[in-house]
Amino acid sequence: MTQAETPLVLRHDDDRGVCTLTLNRPSAFNALSEELLTALQTELDNLSRSPSLRVLVIAAAGKAFCAGHDLRQMRAEPSMDYYQKLFSQCGNMMLSIQKLQVPVIAKVQGVATAAGCQLVAQCDLAVASSEAKFAVSGVNLGLFCATPSVALSRNLSRKAAFEMLVTGDFLNAQDALKQGLINQIAEPHDLDACTENLIVKILSKPQVALAMGKELFYMQLETGIEKAYEFASQTMACNMMDSAALEGVQAFIEKRKPSWSSS
Repeated sequence: MTQAETPLVLRHDDDRGVCTLTLNRPSAFNALSEELLTALQTELDNLSRSPSLRVLVIAAAGKAFCAGHDLRQMRAEPSMDYYQKLFSQCGNMMLSIQKLQVPVIAKVQGVATAAGCQLVAQCDLAVASSEAKFAVSGVNLGLFCATPSVALSRNLSRKAAFEMLVTGDFLNAQDALKQGLINQIAEPHDLDACTENLIVKILSKPQVALAMGKELFYMQLETGIEKAYEFASQTMACNMMDSAALEGVQAFIEKRKPSWSSS
């Protein structure tokens, strides 16, 4: 297979409903070219129609997780129409991650900058190597990372996010954990095992509850508190009528483990 034919996104599915999408432009630090964005969007669209999907992992090949947008490609066609189309394409891809009904885990083995850092922030969960670093460094080039700021400001505190955006400084893995950008840190050789441990915990929970919960989680974040409680109450009522929840509550009453089928 020639370099031109090498898939930009590698997909692996296991028999548990766990899918791993691996960014596969290692020589370009997995920069989000138009072609890579399109490949990711295609996979996310396909996964959104998969009833067997339980967990999605987004990983990357090579030393870097993702270096953001492909600056050479961006500079080759400097027009307002082009840039609006490109950033809209990227935003739609990021939203597709949130719209999936399953938890999405970023498995970060290396540097994640600009839109790459945005991708980490957009995922529901993130596990990172102790060697990973994070930055929204566009400001160093005269370009404020506006679209990454959307996801970043919804993960970090306002002041922490704004400091990253106006300084372009890197966070190491420990600081990223403290700031809330990632959930867990692992030594490089333990990154797969750490991610798998999180996957196993998710798979032990009822699929319907997780799907309802994820949708509600993001919906209530984007609304006022009165509407948030309204949405949450309705979600809880619907969830409570699901067989998995009814079994779980009954098991608690009877002081036994719930017996969940493949839900």
